[in-house]
Amino acid sequence: MSKPTASNALSATLALATVIGAALPLQAWAQAAAVAAPASAVPVVAPDTAVRGLPDFTGLVETVGPAVVNIRTNIKPKAAGPDTSLQAQMQQLIEEYIRRHGGRGGHAAPGAPGGDTDQPDDDDQPEQGYIGSGFMLSPDGFVLTNAHVVEGADEVTVTLTDKREFKAKIIGSDQRTDVALLKIDATGLPFVKIGNVDRLKVGEWVIAIGSPFGLESTVTAGIVSAKQRETGDYLQLLQTDVAINPGNSGGPLINMRGEVVGINSQILSPSGTSAGISLAIPIDEAIRVSDQLRASGHVTRGRIGVQIGPISKQVAESVGLGKPIGALVESVQAGLPAEKAGIEAGDIITKVQGKTVERFSDLPRLVGMVKPGDKVKLEVFHDGKSKEITAEVVDFGPETPPTLADAPPDAVPDTKATLGLKVTDLGDADRARLHIKGGVRVDSAEGAAGRAGVQEGDVILTIGNVQVTSAKQFAATVAKLDKAKPIAVLVRRGDSANYLVIRPSK
Repeated sequence: MSKPTASNALSATLALATVIGAALPLQAWAQAAAVAAPASAVPVVAPDTAVRGLPDFTGLVETVGPAVVNIRTNIKPKAAGPDTSLQAQMQQLIEEYIRRHGGRGGHAAPGAPGGDTDQPDDDDQPEQGYIGSGFMLSPDGFVLTNAHVVEGADEVTVTLTDKREFKAKIIGSDQRTDVALLKIDATGLPFVKIGNVDRLKVGEWVIAIGSPFGLESTVTAGIVSAKQRETGDYLQLLQTDVAINPGNSGGPLINMRGEVVGINSQILSPSGTSAGISLAIPIDEAIRVSDQLRASGHVTRGRIGVQIGPISKQVAESVGLGKPIGALVESVQAGLPAEKAGIEAGDIITKVQGKTVERFSDLPRLVGMVKPGDKVKLEVFHDGKSKEITAEVVDFGPETPPTLADAPPDAVPDTKATLGLKVTDLGDADRARLHIKGGVRVDSAEGAAGRAGVQEGDVILTIGNVQVTSAKQFAATVAKLDKAKPIAVLVRRGDSANYLVIRPSK
C-alpha cells in the first residue's frame, strides 16, 4: 500500500465535502479541510467575520412612528396703522385712478388694484404660521416640540398618524432651550420611550421622523456626527447627518433601540435645506425643561451674578492654571450671590457641584440646573490657587453693568511704571461703582503693554497673579517680576474683565 501524499489527502477531503456539503456549513468544512490537509497543502481560508448588511429601520418606524405627530399653527393678522410711505401713497393714487377711469364695466387683472378677486378679505383670512413636528410623551396627550414651532401661534393643530386632529393647548414654552410642551384632549395614545444620551455614541445609527415640507410621517436616517456641539446657544447640541428640512423641527431623533435621544431643532446650510449637518436638543435636557413646564408653565433657572468669558491656552499657562478650562469671571454684579461669596473679576470658575467646567458656556447650564434658593459648590482659581466657594443661587433678574467715570475724582499724581505703562490710583467713587477693592487706572500704554492690547482707560486688577492695590504697589510688583517670561495682566475694561499677556522681552 502506497504512502498517502498531501495531494491524496486533499483529494479525499474534497470528495468527502462533495458528499456531505449540503449538510456541512462552510465554516465547518473549511475547518475540516484545514485539519485534514498538511501545512504544505494549498490553504483554505475561512471568512473572519460575517458580511454585515445595512441596518433595517422598519421595526423602529412601526414602533415609534404612531407616536410622532404633525403640528400646524395659525397666526391671526394683526391690525396695522396707516402706511405713510411713498410706495403706499403711489399705490393709493393708482387705485384712485382705476376707480375713477376704469368704472364698473372695466376689470383689472385679478389681484391687481381695483380688480376682481375670489380671495377673502385679509381680515377674515388667518395666516398660517408654521408646519412642524412633535411626539407624544405620554398616553394622556402631552406633546413635545420646538418652541419656535409654536411661537406667536393663536391656534395649534396636532394631527396623528391615523389622521385624527386635535386643537392643542400650549402648556409652556422655553425660548432659551427651544422646547415647548403641548396638551391635546385625548387618552390611550401611543407614546415614545426616552433614551439615555450618555449611552449615545458618535457613529451610531439614528433616524428622524417628521413632516419636512409638510410631508407627514417622513423617515430619514444617518449617524451621530458629534456630541456636545457648541453653537453659542444655551445648550450643547447633538450633531447628525440625518436629512432634516423645514417641517422636521420638533420631531424625534431615535436610536436603534427605538428610544428618543433628541429633538430635531436646527440645520446648518447655505440653502436652508439639508446639507448633512443637523442639530438636535439632547432629550435629557428637553425632559428637564418639559417637567418644569408641566409643573408651572415656565422654566426657573438659577444664576450667581457673573459675566463670563473663555480662557485661552496662553492665559491658562501664564496664570498657572495649566489647561484652558473653566469660565473667566469678567465682572461680578453687585448684591448677587457671587459678590457675597467673595468671587472677584479675574477669578476662573473651574467646577460646579464637582463637575468640571470644560468650556465657559458650561457654567450657565450647570448653575441653571440648581434650583433658586439652593446652595451651589464652586471651585474657583484665584491668585494662582484653587479654592472652594459656596454660593446661594437666585433666579434671573435685570442686569445693570457698572461704568467707569472718564476721570477719577480722587486720583493721585501719575506714577511711572515699567512695561510701557503709566498708571494712577483709582478714586474711591470709581472703586465703589466698579465694586472692586483695588486696581489702578491706565493713563497710557506703549511698548510691550500696547502690543498686548492694554489701552488708556483700562483698570489693571492683577499682574503676575498679584492683586494691585495702588500705583506705588503696582510699580513695586512690576520691579520684582521676571521680564524674560510672559506676564499675565487682568484688565477691567468697561463692565468686563479679561486677561492680557505682556511679553517684555519682545
